[in-house]
Amino acid sequence: MYRPNSQPSSTEALPTMYDLPSEDPEEPGLPDEFHRWQADILCDTCCPPHYPANQVFVASDLNLYYDSNHLNWYKRPDWFVVLGISRLYQEQELRWSYVIWQEQISPLVAVELLSPGTEDEDLGLTESSLSQPPTKWEVYEQILKIPYYIVFSRYTDNLRIFRLRGNRYREQILTEPRFWIPELELGIGLWFGSVQGCQRLWLRWYDRNGNWILTPEERAEQERQRAEQERQRAEQERQRAEQERQQRELAQQRMVEMESLLTRYREQFGELSD
Repeated sequence: MYRPNSQPSSTEALPTMYDLPSEDPEEPGLPDEFHRWQADILCDTCCPPHYPANQVFVASDLNLYYDSNHLNWYKRPDWFVVLGISRLYQEQELRWSYVIWQEQISPLVAVELLSPGTEDEDLGLTESSLSQPPTKWEVYEQILKIPYYIVFSRYTDNLRIFRLRGNRYREQILTEPRFWIPELELGIGLWFGSVQGCQRLWLRWYDRNGNWILTPEERAEQERQRAEQERQRAEQERQRAEQERQQRELAQQRMVEMESLLTRYREQFGELSD
């Protein structure tokens, strides 16, 4: 069993994000489409209402370094969120990796999307030896102490939530595939919808009223529909005004015609009376 040592073994300056690799050479290439699309949904809909956007850092498939005594040890969550930290590295640029001894703040939520090759480790069913790095479960639970650990299987559509109680993860009993996280003032749940033409269940964040948080594309579409509705209302109002104008002109024309007839009538009867 791995036992963390919080004290670095060297008095030398610790490496920064620039010194540590951001990709695993044994895992070349990008994640599969499901992992990328699912991570995008989580990133796009994680909008804590009481945190400014520049104080919320979300990441997917990013190396997370956790032990200053073992600089080549890291985990790579499918998705995680950190609150109260600059979205940009030192408020200047995008992060290449997340280095815990620099950042000093652990993620609030970590999400793993189960795959056959990593399922046992993701669920804490494997053990590490002293000569090996700790398992993902041990890192999240014992070292980083991430308060919420969420696991989702796309093969069974099973959502499992683990919450840190004391120093152990306790699985939460879900009466529905949704779970509220007070620190975020958001909930996470399973949403059935179409992403990139793929219709299935996806993990997604929702607000305190139970409404799914809109993605930028959905907000843009909603705004487009609102603008279209405004355009149609404006067009209807213009047509109504035009009809009223035409009715007024017609009424005025009829009055002119009646006055003309009345004038001719008077002139005609006036000549007869003479």
